[in-house]
Amino acid sequence: MASSTLRLSSSSCSRQINAVIHVPKLPEVIPFSIPKIPTTKPVEELNLRDGFKRIVPVEKISTAPIHDKSPNSDATAATTQLYAILEAVADRVEMHANIGKQRENWNTLLLNSVNMITLTAATMAGAAAIGGAGMPLLALKLSSTLLYSAATGMLLVTNKIQPSQLAEEQRNATRLFRQIQTQIQTMMALGSPSKEDVKSVMEKVLAADKAYPLPLLGAMLDKFPAKFEPSVWWPSNQQIQKKNKSSEGKQRGQKNNGWSEEMEVEMREIIEVVKRKDIEDYERLGNLVLKINKILAISGPLLTGIAAVGSAFVGNSSWAAVVAVAAGALGSAVNAFEHGGQVGMVFEMYRNCAGFFQLLQESIESTLEEKDLEKRENGELFEMNVALKLGRSLSQLRELARKSASSRMDGTTIDEFASKLF
Repeated sequence: MASSTLRLSSSSCSRQINAVIHVPKLPEVIPFSIPKIPTTKPVEELNLRDGFKRIVPVEKISTAPIHDKSPNSDATAATTQLYAILEAVADRVEMHANIGKQRENWNTLLLNSVNMITLTAATMAGAAAIGGAGMPLLALKLSSTLLYSAATGMLLVTNKIQPSQLAEEQRNATRLFRQIQTQIQTMMALGSPSKEDVKSVMEKVLAADKAYPLPLLGAMLDKFPAKFEPSVWWPSNQQIQKKNKSSEGKQRGQKNNGWSEEMEVEMREIIEVVKRKDIEDYERLGNLVLKINKILAISGPLLTGIAAVGSAFVGNSSWAAVVAVAAGALGSAVNAFEHGGQVGMVFEMYRNCAGFFQLLQESIESTLEEKDLEKRENGELFEMNVALKLGRSLSQLRELARKSASSRMDGTTIDEFASKLF
């Protein structure tokens, strides 16, 4: 019995040991690898998902030096600067547009306010002449005199700043800066800009700022100059537009970059028509409007001042009431004609149109003065731009040049303006 028990326990221990010994072993090869951290090796191992290893030397992954003087680096710097200028120009467009609306409101509000004050003062002066004597007469006389005096002061300020002309200046500035904005965008879209392009755009922006200032005190343009002068919003040392490096004339198979002797003669004839007809006519009209505006600017405050003096003597003389009422009515009519008709705006419009033709003249002359044809703008493109600026087709532009040449040979004056736009 004891021996059987011993064999049973021995057998169970043996089975337990065998069970322990025959535990399944883990596979020796692990199906994944632990990534190793690179130490000082100058390479970077890229482990792709399919197990393929690609070694990329670090030396080949290099950036350009900070002070790179290559043409691409210059073009990138110029593009960055043009983007900065573009942001400033966009801000100027918004600013001039907002101020233009504000100053247009000034013209409307001051016109209505001065006319209401003047007509109210005239009514009080007439009522004082009918009302008799005593305190009511004194009250009406005093009120009429004060209102006329206020209208005179407001008219002096209004005629000095010319709100309608200020609004037209800001409209012109808005249009000009939008044109510069479009030129910058076109410059960046056509090709890699250069430092000369950045300098040219900066000069245009600064010239426009000088031509159309925003502040009223100190920098405001003279509204009553001694002589009519065209607006100048371009740099004084403006250079002609040169071709880009692509040599567009050669690419099109053109000789002399699209220029010919006939085209140069045509451009000179166009200049003569612009000078003899368009510029001369706008200078004549500008001087006429300037004289009218000066007369109106003096007459308005003068009439309301006379009405203020006359209203102070209402009741003492029979003519005092007539002078007060009549001068007040005339002053209101003059103010309505000057600022309601926006004579200052018309004067500024003539200045801008004369400046447009002067810029066109200088552009054509500076282009023709360049003897190297390869440095000029392409001839056909230049002719098309001139035709578009004058509102003509190419055939009409050439016909105008022929008429100008024939009239000069006959000793007569051409009866046609160069521009069909304005």
